[in-house]
Amino acid sequence: MDAYNDKAKVRHHYDVVSPYYQALWGAHLHHGYWIRGDETKEQAQTQLVEHLARAANILPGARLADIGCGFGGSSIQLAKTHAVRPVGITISPVQAKMAAEAAQVAGVAAPFLVMDAEALGFARESFDVVWSLESISHYQHKPEFFASAAALVRPGGVFAILDWFRKPGLDRADYEKSLRPIERGMMVSLDTMDDYASLLEQNGLRVTGREILNDRCAKTWDLCLEIIRKKEFWALALKLGPEFVHFLEGFQAMKSGFASGHFIYGLLVARKP
Repeated sequence: MDAYNDKAKVRHHYDVVSPYYQALWGAHLHHGYWIRGDETKEQAQTQLVEHLARAANILPGARLADIGCGFGGSSIQLAKTHAVRPVGITISPVQAKMAAEAAQVAGVAAPFLVMDAEALGFARESFDVVWSLESISHYQHKPEFFASAAALVRPGGVFAILDWFRKPGLDRADYEKSLRPIERGMMVSLDTMDDYASLLEQNGLRVTGREILNDRCAKTWDLCLEIIRKKEFWALALKLGPEFVHFLEGFQAMKSGFASGHFIYGLLVARKP
């Protein structure tokens, strides 16, 4: 049986649904971060990017690798607000094209490349910031990814991560009830934050920031459940079959995972000495 996060399955999913995501969710393909609670989803998403940028202490002019860039929202925002020099990569040719078009409209000079994050092809390049929002949980070979990504970080540079995690110490029953539907529907494999921290430190980085953002980000799934009531998504489900139905069912599982605390939405920042 294929893994839930099978690479071809993930690529196909994002090739097919990214235009729908952009039309219904906006410029960013990630959670929102609510400070007051009354922000729009667009404001909350830009606040999430800024929250990680502050945690990583991103400086003007930084060279940034946006790993799993989606349709370019983070790269474009950081180029405009922090004057970074980004390059984005995605496994999806459709997303790379969408990101390039969005950057052109925004007046941002940023290349977006079709590249497998588990086979990084930046020969002899290094970056002040390696940045990843909600991408690593899709990967099947995380130790190898962390080794190659950490090698891209310049001395004094930073690896900034927001990702999906599982609560440590869950018993089998809680995992089966709360997390397996998320992994199946969202095509991910959930590790703990300690697992990532250990991999960062094994590859010469020192974890300098760590934060659980569940309380600030859970509202995302209230909005997502409203969005998927739109007939366009269910028409797509009928066209694409059971895997896409599992994806839509995963939205309720995400809301339940936040509510139970079994799912963790976490931030990690690590710096290379």
